[in-house]
Amino acid sequence: MANGNLDHFLGGSFLSVLVRLVFISLLVGAAMAFLGLTPRGLFDAVARFLRSLGDLGFGAVREVGQWVLAGALVVVPIWLLSRLFASRR
Repeated sequence: MANGNLDHFLGGSFLSVLVRLVFISLLVGAAMAFLGLTPRGLFDAVARFLRSLGDLGFGAVREVGQWVLAGALVVVPIWLLSRLFASRR
């Protein structure tokens, strides 16, 4: 029964999920290489962003909060609809 719970949590068998993740990682890695992005560059960009939040103070935090709210206005209804349609299967 424990294996069934793991398969349910993963969204399929461990091996099939692993193969899908490797394939998707390959596609994303190729797209990043095409765009000239590197993992180190992304890490540095995130670090600079977090540092700039501290440098700018609460005004930046307020702006990021507005971005989160604006994104949530799009993401949450789509997520809710996808969960509703998935429950009908």
